[in-house]
Amino acid sequence: MWRYLKRVLIGKPLKTLDEGQTHLTKFKALAMLSSDAISSVAYGPEQITTVLVTLSAAAIWYSIPIAAIVLILLLAITLSYQQIIHAYPSGGGAYVVATRNWGSNGGLFAGGSLLVDYMLTVAVSTTSGVEAITSAVPALYKFSIPLGIIIVLLIMFMNLRGMSESANFLTIPVYFFVIMMIIMVIWGGYNIATGHIHYKAIVDYGTPVSGMSFVLLIRAFSAGSSSLTGVEAVSNAVPNFNKPKEKNASTTLAIMSAILAFFFIAVIFFSFYLGVVPNSRTTILSQMAAQIFGGHGLGFYMLQLSTAMILAVAANTGFSAFPILAFNMAKDKYMPHAFMDRGDRLGYSNGIISLAIGAIILILIFHGQTNMLIPLYAVGVFVPFTLSQSGMIIHWFREREGFWLGKAFINLVGALISFALVICLFWQHFANVWPYLIIMPLLLWMFHTVHRHYVKVAAQLRVAEKTKVQLHDYDGATVIVLVGNVTRVTRGAINYARSIGDYVIAMHVSFDENPGKEHKTANEFKAEYPDVRFVDIHSSYRSIAKPTLRFVDVIAKRAEARNYSTTVLVPQFIPKRPWQLALHNQTSVRLRALLNSRENIIVASYNYHLQE
Repeated sequence: MWRYLKRVLIGKPLKTLDEGQTHLTKFKALAMLSSDAISSVAYGPEQITTVLVTLSAAAIWYSIPIAAIVLILLLAITLSYQQIIHAYPSGGGAYVVATRNWGSNGGLFAGGSLLVDYMLTVAVSTTSGVEAITSAVPALYKFSIPLGIIIVLLIMFMNLRGMSESANFLTIPVYFFVIMMIIMVIWGGYNIATGHIHYKAIVDYGTPVSGMSFVLLIRAFSAGSSSLTGVEAVSNAVPNFNKPKEKNASTTLAIMSAILAFFFIAVIFFSFYLGVVPNSRTTILSQMAAQIFGGHGLGFYMLQLSTAMILAVAANTGFSAFPILAFNMAKDKYMPHAFMDRGDRLGYSNGIISLAIGAIILILIFHGQTNMLIPLYAVGVFVPFTLSQSGMIIHWFREREGFWLGKAFINLVGALISFALVICLFWQHFANVWPYLIIMPLLLWMFHTVHRHYVKVAAQLRVAEKTKVQLHDYDGATVIVLVGNVTRVTRGAINYARSIGDYVIAMHVSFDENPGKEHKTANEFKAEYPDVRFVDIHSSYRSIAKPTLRFVDVIAKRAEARNYSTTVLVPQFIPKRPWQLALHNQTSVRLRALLNSRENIIVASYNYHLQE
């Protein structure tokens, strides 16, 4: 049943040689990797105006110069990641750049930030998508958190089906949103030109606003910079492109940034021109669409639908980038090697599932509120931006290739602005971003702990070229068979033990509840196997594990004195159908787990397969 369900949800397994079929064209890659960046126009500009209206609605005109600075930062980041794509085409983005130029700790800081950020990407994109849905259908507002969790699970299963299939699916919502935004911009521009839409700005551009401060402008700029999240995703996924990989990835990044810049400035302009003021129940994009399309008609609902769809699937950028980053860190022995395993559809399934679990936890912790997630989300983006761009400066001074001084200057501009944003985010939003100061040290400790473990394991398992492996020559073998009742399973286990052991002991644990039954078991065994030693260990506390372990330790010491090996044979029966396992106790599983803690014994299983 599980195998059938798995095939329905995930699909048939792919051969390793089919990996080339999962690579992406520019058309598919734009849909798969740009959904996070492009969809951010649905909440990034709103974050700017939300900060400004805390002073007054008249301050909204400041969103235009702030947007211009955001676009300058976007240009610097885009040019920087173009360089990263060509300099480090193996993928990994900021983690690889920071590791190569700042050392392992710099790389781990960037990698850890991105791992958390991709979880936040999924959480923020999902909650924003739910907000777009509830703006159009207010009755669903009370179901926001369950809707968010369902969306995360759907995208998880889509990614488990493989990169190519998920890209095929993503082309619909991404290009649907792009088309609807273009239609809205063209229709809005036409209505302005023909006088159907009138100028409704609360105050004219440039009008002084009493109380405006540099601090408030910085807050608005740092909030609006959340629109730049997701730009780094293309540099992380270079290995997934069709050949020539670097050229295709570079072109995709340029197209994505151009679309993002156009939509960002369009939303800022229309929100100012139409006098839109943000509120907690209706997004500014929704209010703009209602005015441009003349009410809640077809155009309005089409845009809301496309917005909800792209925000929901924008989480896919995290699902595309997180597994590859986790793979690179696992390859460097800083994360569990399980993140290097490919699933049936050639994707890194463990990374995909881990990301979904982390995002759901974040949605529950922050109660599905996007505005509570945004500041922490932005910190997770701009710390790696700062490390990668400053790392590229070191790279150019070391390599000195081509127009390297100009490239280094571009990286310097991006690094300075990114670093300034990190400072501003901590300064202005400390109440929301302080968890970062706890999460990162914990992650760094975890990375180093994992790395130390792998280094120690490798050192202990490594065989030196000139060193001979010392093998112990035993004089015989002691086999302890754990016996519950005298059954066919017991008979098979005893016969097998006789075939491999020089000295066989059957061990049984009895309880106080039914002493007559225990005597009966001992008599049955002795009648069946008179030549095999039977030991009955009494337990007054209904525990099988501790008496078994104590007995095995004693026998193992005696065996060692005789230069015998010690094997503990755990008999068990296997039901025909997997679900039937739940109907039986798992004593054998617990005993094996406990016995595995001993260095001087061998633990083996004897499996008896049932027919019905």
